[in-house]
Amino acid sequence: MARTYTLKRRAEQQEETRRRIVDAAVELHSSVGPARTTISMVAERAGVQRHTLYAHFPDERSLTMACSGLVEERDPVPDAAAWQGIADRRERLTAGLRAVYGWYERNASLVACVLRDAEHHALIQEIAELRYAPPMAAWNKVLGAKLSAKQRAMLRLALSYYTWRTLVRDAGLTQGAAVAAMVEAVDVAN
Repeated sequence: MARTYTLKRRAEQQEETRRRIVDAAVELHSSVGPARTTISMVAERAGVQRHTLYAHFPDERSLTMACSGLVEERDPVPDAAAWQGIADRRERLTAGLRAVYGWYERNASLVACVLRDAEHHALIQEIAELRYAPPMAAWNKVLGAKLSAKQRAMLRLALSYYTWRTLVRDAGLTQGAAVAAMVEAVDVAN
């Protein structure tokens, strides 16, 4: 029985080490950005040696995938299916933008760093596309149903992190006022 306990304890320790590494990487990705985060920085923040980090994550891609997976697990991007049953177009758009803007608010520093780095770092671009393109497409499909081409263009603008940041962070609108402004902008863009 002692052997089973030892193996179980070792597996728990390995999982704890892995969790510390991923947590450290997420913190760094949220502050300096994934492209500027080095293996040495992650190892130091996690309190492990580089060879320990490499034992868990043999390359940058595996570590970055684990980070994005943890972020998704902790705070999933809004699910467009939740808004599909709302018949009124303005109410559906309002509910969708509230959910999206709320997620942007909770994840602002990470999203800003990832979007910045995705512009020039191929791996970050690949993983951002993998994780966020499907939900964004679903948001556009559900919220864009029965909209004109101009309205769909305004919807894309409304769903942008940069639009949220400009309205809420830069211009000082409340979340509710930002949502109302973009619902109105989409609605009148016939």
